[in-house]
Amino acid sequence: MKTKQIWANVAVKDVNRTDEFYTTLGIKPNKPPHITAELTSFVFGEDDFVIHFFKEEKLQASMNGKIADLNNGNEVIFSLSAQSEDDVTKWAKKAKEAGGTIIKEAARQEDGYYYCVFADPDGHKFNVLLIEKGM
Repeated sequence: MKTKQIWANVAVKDVNRTDEFYTTLGIKPNKPPHITAELTSFVFGEDDFVIHFFKEEKLQASMNGKIADLNNGNEVIFSLSAQSEDDVTKWAKKAKEAGGTIIKEAARQEDGYYYCVFADPDGHKFNVLLIEKGM
C-alpha cells in the first residue's frame, strides 16, 4: 500500500481561538476555507504538513473515543526546524505573545541542541529547534 500524504487531526476547545493563535504565529492557512465552525486548518513547513484543529466534540465523535486530557499528559510533540538561534528565540517570544505557554525557554538544552518548546492554548506541544551541522 502507498499513501500520498500524511496529516494530523487534533482536538481544540475553541476553533476561533486556535485560528487566531496560529494566524498570529504566521502559519499559512490551509486551502480556503481554512476555518469552519468545526475546524481550522494550517500547513507547516516547506512540505505543507497539514494539521487540522477540530472542535473536541467533532473529533471525539469521529474517533469513537475520549480525547486526551493534555493537562494530565502528552499526545505528540510537533518539531519545527529553525534557521538560527535568533529564529528559535523569536518563535518562543511570538508563541507566548499569542497566548501559548513556554515549556522550555529558547536555549542550548541539556542534549546539546538549541531549541524551545511551547504549547498552544489547548496544550498541543511544538519544539522549534536549530539543526546544526555535525549534530
